[in-house]
Amino acid sequence: MNLKKVITWLVVAFVIFYVIQAPEKSAEIVKSAGETLGNAASSLADFVGSLV
Repeated sequence: MNLKKVITWLVVAFVIFYVIQAPEKSAEIVKSAGETLGNAASSLADFVGSLV
């Protein structure tokens, strides 16, 4: 097994463990990441719109 595959599986296992141990905090992190991505997309759309 190569190192990249081992690290990938370790990361997946850690994420699953974290979600099981702290589901509320995990949901908060996902919500925050979604809001951040939404804000970034909105800002990018405003920027592109202002170019015209």
